[in-house]
Amino acid sequence: MGELRVRSALVTGANRGIGLGFVRHLLALPNPPEWVFAGCRDPKGQRAQELQQLASKHPNLVIVPLEVTDPASIKAAAASVGERLKGSGLNLLINNAGIVRANKLDNETLKDMSDVYTTNTIAPLLLGQAFLPLLKAAQGSPGSGMSCGKAAIINISSNGGSIKEVYLWEGIQAACYRCSKAALNMLTRCQSLGYREHGIFTVAFHPGWVQTDLGYEGGGTPPLTVDASVGGMLKVLSNLSEKDSGSFLDWEGNVVPW
Repeated sequence: MGELRVRSALVTGANRGIGLGFVRHLLALPNPPEWVFAGCRDPKGQRAQELQQLASKHPNLVIVPLEVTDPASIKAAAASVGERLKGSGLNLLINNAGIVRANKLDNETLKDMSDVYTTNTIAPLLLGQAFLPLLKAAQGSPGSGMSCGKAAIINISSNGGSIKEVYLWEGIQAACYRCSKAALNMLTRCQSLGYREHGIFTVAFHPGWVQTDLGYEGGGTPPLTVDASVGGMLKVLSNLSEKDSGSFLDWEGNVVPW
């Protein structure tokens, strides 16, 4: 089994839940990244206190102001990260920020559909575009093959967006969320094809039904801890190769039906 080794990583939605879990796990690796960039909407706010505490202990952790629904904020974040990296490029872009509206089909609204789609689907598209130059710089030579240790986009999806499985429909209908994640899966495929020439690896992950604020929206108690989910995904990432680019996998490495 390999161990993920990257020089730099950016995590969106990093102030809580799975995003914060990624930050913690990356910092705790035997060979931690030289830079971990934690994107969150309000770095100095109360909801980012755990991130602030981590940053005070880890000089390689940089909290980046990032509102993923604002193209100007995305561009500013990419510029800020680029300045820190000084030409070395970004190895790992983890598109984790996501929202849900626990609506029933009969009361879905234009606003909720638009808001959820903007955060869950359009933002990962815009982030991929904005950070592409940094990902390309990290890859260096596209002909040398793709891997998560070189340059990769990781999209945190859900099997709630699996058209075959429609997981937990009885617990939470949330068509807005499901449609946004199904679209994110297609975006992952598009990115894997569009960025292949640059040697950039792309994968979508179902992190499991995890004990986060969003996870509890599904009704009942999610069975999976953040640590188990994130630890599993990082373990899977370390063992993926070029043939896996464009896949939809769960936190244990199993293929999830589209």
